[in-house]
Amino acid sequence: MSDNKILKIQNMDFPWTTEDPFLMTVHHQDAYPRGNEVQGPATSLDGRNLGQDYTLQDGFRMYHGSKVPGFPAHPHKGFETVTIVLKGFVDHFDSTGSCGRYGNGDVQWLTTGRGAQHTEMFPLVHQDKENPLELFQIWLNLPSEGKSATPEYKMLWAEDIPETEITGSNGETATVRLIAGSLNGRDSLEPTKASWASVSQHHVGIFLVTLSPGANLSLPPVTGTLNRNLYFYQGDTISVEGTPVEVNCRVKLAGDQHISITNGATEAQLLVLEGEPIREPVAQYGPFVMNTQEELRAAFEDYQRTQFGGWQWDGPEPVNERTSGRFAQYADGTVERREG
Repeated sequence: MSDNKILKIQNMDFPWTTEDPFLMTVHHQDAYPRGNEVQGPATSLDGRNLGQDYTLQDGFRMYHGSKVPGFPAHPHKGFETVTIVLKGFVDHFDSTGSCGRYGNGDVQWLTTGRGAQHTEMFPLVHQDKENPLELFQIWLNLPSEGKSATPEYKMLWAEDIPETEITGSNGETATVRLIAGSLNGRDSLEPTKASWASVSQHHVGIFLVTLSPGANLSLPPVTGTLNRNLYFYQGDTISVEGTPVEVNCRVKLAGDQHISITNGATEAQLLVLEGEPIREPVAQYGPFVMNTQEELRAAFEDYQRTQFGGWQWDGPEPVNERTSGRFAQYADGTVERREG
């Protein structure tokens, strides 16, 4: 192991261990069956602890959903969620009046700032075939001034997200989707205005990496203060600076060193998270992230008093029409629609 390049290797837990400016990362994979008339599973839900169903049964979980899997209306304050959907769909509704459906490569960037309620329901839109779901949700902290920002969400549609591909001498490829940050002369789309990632000097990088057998990827040096973590979540074995790394491992890497990653004989999937730390105290309780315990108590009081704008939708588990397709309706009434 190169002591100045690889700082730690550890098995990945759930949720995955992250470092400032990131708060949490979860990787959801559920083999949902065909959908029924309400876009829930067309199978019996007997024996499940509905409302708190985190047990993998028949290949899937219902999470907090009662009919449709997912996360009904719940509050957030003081941080951001970056939701990357690799397979399946997510229905979004929030307390600002926004709603939408996204999936199959789309990314939602949600800055909760001073507080918002939202949903993340997983509609099973296909009645004639299975509805597999795979997604990452990454929690990115906000600095103190960002914790009073107006809530805002932005869609990064799959067909717009930049990619960079490196091809080796034998045709092997390293493909990187840039959710945030810059690599190999390519820049990501812009996040929301108040995001820690909106300032280039914060060097926030969120990279989805696919390595074909034998492919090599190089991460350039950035700064000595950068927190950089590689999550190897699918494949067999990779080599990081000559050190073998097995699947389901996190590798903490030096931020000011050139890092070489070489894949083994099976296609590999990696997630890279990097960024300059915010370096502020973190007071967190569930979905509220502030700087002090006093601010945390005030956040709960604010939610109890205002419900962060209230809830205008029909119940806590709304879903869009089965045929709605991919779209985003923002608080100002603007609507974006995409095919698929």
